[in-house]
Amino acid sequence: MPETPHVSTPPPSPGLPVQALDELVARIVQRTRATDMHTHLFAPSFGSLLLCGADELLNFHYIVAESFRAHHLPYSEFRHMSRASRSDLIWESLFVQRSPLSEATSGVLEIGQALGVDLRLDALREALCDVPTETYVTRVLDLAGVDSVVMTNDPLDPVERAVWERSPAMHPRFHAALRLDRLLNHYQAVVPELCSLGYAVRDTLDAQTVLELRRFLDHWLERMGALYVAFSAGDDFSFPGESTREQLLERVILPVCLARELPLALMIGSRRQVNQDLGDAGDSLGRASMLPIEALCSRYPDQRFFVTVLSRESQHELVVTARKFHNLMIFGCWWFVNTDSLVTEITRMRLELLGPTFIPQHSDARVLEQVIYKWQRARHVIARLLGDRYRRLIEMGWTVREDDIERDVRALLNDNFWGFIRRA
Repeated sequence: MPETPHVSTPPPSPGLPVQALDELVARIVQRTRATDMHTHLFAPSFGSLLLCGADELLNFHYIVAESFRAHHLPYSEFRHMSRASRSDLIWESLFVQRSPLSEATSGVLEIGQALGVDLRLDALREALCDVPTETYVTRVLDLAGVDSVVMTNDPLDPVERAVWERSPAMHPRFHAALRLDRLLNHYQAVVPELCSLGYAVRDTLDAQTVLELRRFLDHWLERMGALYVAFSAGDDFSFPGESTREQLLERVILPVCLARELPLALMIGSRRQVNQDLGDAGDSLGRASMLPIEALCSRYPDQRFFVTVLSRESQHELVVTARKFHNLMIFGCWWFVNTDSLVTEITRMRLELLGPTFIPQHSDARVLEQVIYKWQRARHVIARLLGDRYRRLIEMGWTVREDDIERDVRALLNDNFWGFIRRA
């Protein structure tokens, strides 16, 4: 037997001293570009569907809901005001008469600061563009350190569908995700529209309807080049079962996802329109069971599931569920848990139970400039928590090197997403 040749390897680089750790981790997190895997933004070619500018920021439903706690205007009177007048009222109520201490209001200031704008409403209106040019979009994404964003795309929205049917030029930093809330949560209501689009479907899920619905999904997945399929559901989400939604999942959605090897993203725990007078701002949350997630992951081991939940109380159960199923990828801190205190708590728990094998954040941005403050804050939390975990490793005698940190940060901000959708 021939002797195995000896191959010399260079000695490993020395580990980091504890004193230099926090600063280095912060630098690495800051310079690592992120993939924003769930937004409500649109590519510039979608025109006015891509919201941007100071008035859109101030009319965002988070801030609108908060403003009623200050100005107490009748809902109907507020609705009949122009967008600019509503912005004036909100600015006076939340920024002038009170300090902007909340997550949403201080986020507006953080955007202005990042763009180098004097923190006055007229200055913000002048500096923030309300026309989404490619140059402006690029500037905002670069300020946020976001390499690419994933949109939320609903072919049953007639305005959006009209744009897709024109085959818009797709910006290389924007990707599609097929959103199916209308189909899954309000199926009977969309049957007439599906029929008008040439799909021979019925209220009941007979064999022909199932095939036609699969054809509908195949068409739009192909046209959009969607990276994954997504839907949101309330705190009453269940699976398996005989309801229309459960049957659509089992007979239509999951077979298409499996055939195309596409992940299915579930956002669970919303309670819609608890205050209808607030419109989009009137939704709330509820604690969701993880039993349906366990059932899906167990019954479909070859299907990959992105999952995020809306209530704080559901977070621990979700993390434990992810420990049991490798086909489940937790993502982001959604909606009402996307505040500094809860993001810190949730991300720390995920690191403690899952290591760096999850996706810590997405912006859920509906207005372009929101990606700036959402990602600035996410990076601050991620850097602080990672610094703490690495410090503990060093104290245990483990060697932590710069390239180890870079690898882990890339995984959290980019590679875990692209690897899970198998586009790495």
